[in-house]
This record gives sequence, C-alpha cells and structure tokens, in this order.
Amino acid sequence: MTTGHDDTELEPPHGSSSTDHVLDQLQLYGYRLFDDEPDPRPLPEGDIVAGAVADIFDALVSPLTDTRLEPDLEDLLWSTVNLFHRAVGRIERELDDNEQAQQKSQREQNGSEVRSVELERLTAAGITLIERRNTMELFRDQAPSASGSTPARPGVPAPDRWSTIAR
Repeated sequence: MTTGHDDTELEPPHGSSSTDHVLDQLQLYGYRLFDDEPDPRPLPEGDIVAGAVADIFDALVSPLTDTRLEPDLEDLLWSTVNLFHRAVGRIERELDDNEQAQQKSQREQNGSEVRSVELERLTAAGITLIERRNTMELFRDQAPSASGSTPARPGVPAPDRWSTIAR
C-alpha cells in the first residue's frame, strides 16, 4: 500500500554531484583544458595582430592627444611596447623550463608507456609554447611601428601618424 507521499522525502539532503560541480566550474571559468590536452583554439592571424596592435595604440593616443595628459603619452606608449617584450620573455622562460623537462624525460626513458607519454606531452607543450612565443614576437615587432617609435627608442608619436595607420 502506498501512503500518499513521495519516497524522496525520506532521503537526506546532500551536496551537489560531481557533474554539477564541473558544470559550475565551466560556467564560472569557461572552457579549460587538462594539462595533457593541446589547446584546440587557433592562434590569431598576422593581419589581425597588426590591426589589434594599431587599435591598442589608437586607443591610447586618441583620448590623450591635445589634453593635459599628453605629456604622459610617450611613457604610456613605450610601456605598452614593453608589455609585449615582457610577454615574449615570460614565454621564453616557460619554453626553457619545458626544454629542460624534455631533456630530463629523455634521459629517464626506460621503454615504458608512462615515460613515453610524458615525453610526448612535454613535446606537445613545447610546440604550443613556440607558437605562442612566435605570435607574441609578432605583437612585439608590430608595437614599435604602431606606437610611432623605433625599437631602440621609446615611442615618439608622429602627429599625423595615427590617422594614417593601415589596417
């Protein structure tokens, strides 16, 4: 005989499931790769990088030109160029660490699948780092010309330069 109530009323309350937790994390942080999976997203194309760098400098120059903040513009432009220099340096340090880890993994190879998979993962990570470094170098190389500076000297924007940037 049924008593007219649902059996779930007798079940004690419990925390969320692991699936619920994963979905919450995905909603909060977006798509996240595991350490052993390559990032499937493409790198930006060269012409898009050039346009983005030009837009970055346009966004700095436009509101500051002919204002009391114009004296700060040169430092801001050079700091922005330096941002890409630092990004390349950071990625190169990660690449150096990866190279050391690959060499260690090669020395420790013993024919096991675990060691082999670890070396493959490190190699794939190294390739990704090289691609990232190359893309950041493109940003870095585009930045001095977009800021109106030469690589050897902080940005000195040419007054009419910003209206003639080719996109």
